[in-house]
Amino acid sequence: MTFTLRTVAKAVAKAAAITTLATVSSLSIAGEKWDMPMAYTDSNFHTQNAKAFAEAVKIATGGELEIKVHGGGSLFKGGEIKRAVQTGQAQIGERILSAHANESPVFAFDSVPFLATSFEESEKLMTAARPTLEKLLDKHNLVLLYSVPWPPGGFYAKKALDSGADLKGVKFRSYNSATARMAELSGAVPVQVEASELSQALSTGVAESFISSGATGYDRKVWEHLTHWYDVKVWLPRNYVFVNKQAWNGLDENTQNIVKGLALMAEKAGAARSEQLAGWYIEQLSAHGMKVAPAGEKLAADFKQIGDTMTKEWLSQAGADGQAILNAYNK
Repeated sequence: MTFTLRTVAKAVAKAAAITTLATVSSLSIAGEKWDMPMAYTDSNFHTQNAKAFAEAVKIATGGELEIKVHGGGSLFKGGEIKRAVQTGQAQIGERILSAHANESPVFAFDSVPFLATSFEESEKLMTAARPTLEKLLDKHNLVLLYSVPWPPGGFYAKKALDSGADLKGVKFRSYNSATARMAELSGAVPVQVEASELSQALSTGVAESFISSGATGYDRKVWEHLTHWYDVKVWLPRNYVFVNKQAWNGLDENTQNIVKGLALMAEKAGAARSEQLAGWYIEQLSAHGMKVAPAGEKLAADFKQIGDTMTKEWLSQAGADGQAILNAYNK
């Protein structure tokens, strides 16, 4: 079965209608409304996937649970979303996992360079990490619903790059500790910039380069400021959707089961859409004049060396939890 945002919503609605008729009378909530802040634009596939999920939840619960998606950092900025959900200012939210690596290295399992470089490997890694991640989130007063990968990350630049040495002194946009560390190891200067602020940062020269998928480049029209994209497939970072634990516990069991079932479908649909769009985004970068190419031999080797260093550092920081994730992944 091919999952898309629209077909998932329709399929879930049709299947859930039967369940809803049988369970709606037993729902303990009455017109529950949740706010869902997201950092990415309404046109981004993560946001579109969340809107399809929210629509399906409303239909499947007979309108007893409504989720209002607020895209583009309009309700809370990216860096504020997790805290807002933890404290109950919003009931549900989405954030890129690795943005919280400063709170625990477990959050950066998807940003270990070259550990998972394909969609299949990314799914396998998420399966391996899920039990550890769920335990960690419970301590943060959060419940994990679903997680969706970005397409493989590439390197954006405003000049040709032949080796890692060409990055020395370049202002490098970072959005987590992994990208900041990669900048440091390559001699670049890390600059913290949220996705919603990226276009302005590039136009004003605050940032000159960054690592991200083709999706970010397309969403932010980076061809207006940058010239090159190197397909290095360093990682497939993941976004995750989480719920405030008190809000979750306030739902009855039937509603929780409905939401969990739809979350599973949203995870599958989001991953399928990400994979479907991966090549298209790259085509769009090229169509708008950017030079798209794989990393040259020297540049690839330099990135691999940086990746080896970062892998050792992550394992040292993550300790037993990190090793458990890797062991499960390598089975």
